[in-house]
Amino acid sequence: MAPLRFSANLSWLFPELSGLPARVRAAGSSGFEAVEVAWPYAETPEALARAAREAGLRLVLINTPPGDQEKGEMGLGAVPGRQAAFREGLEQAVRYAKALGCPRIHLMAGRVPQGADRIAVKAEMEAVFLENLRHAAGVLAQDLVGLLEPINTRITDPQYFLDTPQQAAAILQKVGRPNLQLQMDIFHWQIMDGNLTGNIREFLPIVGHVQVAQVPGRGEPSSPGELNFPYLFQLLEDEGYKGFVGCEYQPRGDTVEGLSWLRSYWDRRGHPEAGQ
Repeated sequence: MAPLRFSANLSWLFPELSGLPARVRAAGSSGFEAVEVAWPYAETPEALARAAREAGLRLVLINTPPGDQEKGEMGLGAVPGRQAAFREGLEQAVRYAKALGCPRIHLMAGRVPQGADRIAVKAEMEAVFLENLRHAAGVLAQDLVGLLEPINTRITDPQYFLDTPQQAAAILQKVGRPNLQLQMDIFHWQIMDGNLTGNIREFLPIVGHVQVAQVPGRGEPSSPGELNFPYLFQLLEDEGYKGFVGCEYQPRGDTVEGLSWLRSYWDRRGHPEAGQ
């Protein structure tokens, strides 16, 4: 079984460093072979591509723009009345992804509108999401993969529309496009549903990217919490997962010192950076 491949999420790791290029360099120095970032749009794609090239890294995931965060938006894919803005943001994400050689874009669903009842607007929001996803699949075509990520509504974002793997998988089935897949953030999945062994085995065939953080504190996998990551990593290996595992967690201290869990994994699996 091949060892897992890890990517540093630069929206979370190395917070002591200002600017994405500096974080890219730090990730490379820490032994990562890949990075991901939620929203790279404050930097030019040329600057990011240069930093990644110099660090010997590849960028493997970005998100579509969040929309108007001052108005509480966190993605636009399922938001009624914001279809034009979603498509404009998608075009921007595609430009960045192609310039950066990034193969995956998280197509953010967005939040239930303020004051609206989730159950009452579910059908309308799903219809908007399906329309936007069909459009996105055509724009992404054969070059790029679009990802749907359920985000937990118990702790992180109570208004988020897409909150369980079952809901996301059902939407993917309705769209029926092979270049749209599931993004599995184990932190969110544990909070919403648990049953990680069963859910990983059921949904892994349609998973295009994995992310990890401990529950409930969202710290390093080695920090105190509910999840047994050595078991989960072995499960992903046993099930034949070949994609990247994104380190999307809040470091409890220095990022590099907090990577001891990853160095231990690399040491067990014979990674060339294990001794660094």
